[in-house]
Amino acid sequence: MGFSGKILRRSVHSFLQNYHYFTSVSAFLALPFSVSVLSQAFVPSSSSSLFTQISFRLTTLFDAAGFPSSSSSQMFALFIDKASETIASSIFTLPFTLTLFIIAKASIFYALKQPHKRDSSAFSLTSMMISLYKPLLKTCISGSLLIFSAISTSYCLMFFAFGVIEGLDYTSPNTLFLVTACGAVVFSVLLANALIISNMAMAVSGMEGHGGYLAILKACVLIRGRISMALLLALPMNMSLAAIEALFQFRIVRAYRVGGKIEPSTALEAIFIAYLYSIFIVLDTIVASLFYKSCKKRSWINDEEGKLLVRIEISEKDNNEFERTKNFEELP
Repeated sequence: MGFSGKILRRSVHSFLQNYHYFTSVSAFLALPFSVSVLSQAFVPSSSSSLFTQISFRLTTLFDAAGFPSSSSSQMFALFIDKASETIASSIFTLPFTLTLFIIAKASIFYALKQPHKRDSSAFSLTSMMISLYKPLLKTCISGSLLIFSAISTSYCLMFFAFGVIEGLDYTSPNTLFLVTACGAVVFSVLLANALIISNMAMAVSGMEGHGGYLAILKACVLIRGRISMALLLALPMNMSLAAIEALFQFRIVRAYRVGGKIEPSTALEAIFIAYLYSIFIVLDTIVASLFYKSCKKRSWINDEEGKLLVRIEISEKDNNEFERTKNFEELP
């Protein structure tokens, strides 16, 4: 917990050191993505045609696979609603994710890679975006595939579990509830690990210039044994983003539904909340970058001539309490 707090303090310090750059360049680049995320609150999920179609398709698919029906299991119905809402949200924000969101992250990594030699000219920023955009885009797509694989794996495990209890004729409501709850826990664990690896892979891609599956592989090696620390770092950032979304719901969406229109002052407040959301996206990226640097102090990964060389330091104590360090190299 102390090391995680140290990384968070260093992240805030780095943000304040480059305050004008991050707030005038990176945050404004991420602003359209933040607006697209927050503006979905104006359309209720139940009234969205995309949400209705996705929910219907998932319900039909799960019923055909032997999962308990949404009418008999309230927890499974809630699970389907949340999954449909997440898929619909991802589709809606996809154009902004693949463009300005990645460019905003590229600007952050550029500032962190060259904290004392940064040139804020338009030509330098443009060349930086061109050099970092492609590897970050590849990593973003690979991370999305990784998350999709984690979700598919959890569904396969749940399908196997429901098949077993159906074959043993243990189909009581309590048994279905227990299996569904265990499946939700497994789903949450797999999804959390996939999100952490994807976030670390973006940091690897931005700091080293590697994209795609190689960044995912490096992130897996770097984060090994540090999952709990990564969760402690991700928790305050995600809670802050969720709090800003709740603030947007309370201040903007509530006023719109009560009055039927948005006043100019309310619109200005909405822009300010979206800008605050962008600030925390910048902070989250800085935290991921500093966590990557701290992990790399003990693990060195170099890509030389198409071979992945991994050097990991392991400290062991013998009977005389002397520490010995072993260096390992793994070649594909």
